[in-house]
Amino acid sequence: MPNINNPCCVIVGGGPGLGMNVARRFARGGFDIALVSRNSEKLSGLSETLISEGFTASGFTADAGIEEQLVLAFERVIKWNANIGVLIYNAAAMVADDVIDVTPRSMMENMAINLGGAICSVNQVLPSMREKGSGTVLITGGGLGIEPYPNWASLSVGKAALRSYSIALHKELTPEEIHVAVVAVCGIVEPGGLFEPDQIAEEYWKLHSETKSSWRRELIYLPQHADPFYNDLNGTYRSTSMPIRA
Repeated sequence: MPNINNPCCVIVGGGPGLGMNVARRFARGGFDIALVSRNSEKLSGLSETLISEGFTASGFTADAGIEEQLVLAFERVIKWNANIGVLIYNAAAMVADDVIDVTPRSMMENMAINLGGAICSVNQVLPSMREKGSGTVLITGGGLGIEPYPNWASLSVGKAALRSYSIALHKELTPEEIHVAVVAVCGIVEPGGLFEPDQIAEEYWKLHSETKSSWRRELIYLPQHADPFYNDLNGTYRSTSMPIRA
């Protein structure tokens, strides 16, 4: 059971990759961890793993693209630990679709996860954060939100919209002592590579730990020697692309 004196970190899209590493980092920082994901079996295993490591955690099942499920999940989180200090939105519809062939229906279905779930999640935690006058909202963006690729149309559009939404929130909520930032991870997250999940998780913690005078609205995570055009393996579009700078 959670300690009512402990702050809670809610991670929507708390899967076995980056989400789990971020969960561990915030748990080490003193947070109880609420994982929200649509796969109840995996969710149970992840929360049990955190508990076995000595942390306080629980899983809450919801599809990030279905508003009603997400609202109910947050209601359960609040009953478990209402002291939500951090929200991390890490869900995305990882669909490869071509910009010529994408349909309005499929675009909007994917946007329900890529953008709608973030808006819904923020709406659930914002009233209490505003009342307390503190809080952190960290949103996982991506290189596709800055440099779109034709064969990832829905995800590119979704990440671009998510970036704009996050930066607008940053501008609106900074005066209320609520820090909002988007993290553009410009590569494939995998252990042992340039995009090591433990290192990225540490960047999330650094964003949360910043003093207000140094609050950033965006972190573009692009390590030295990483390829900013990682979605264009054949180099088809590089001559017309704007490089992403770290």
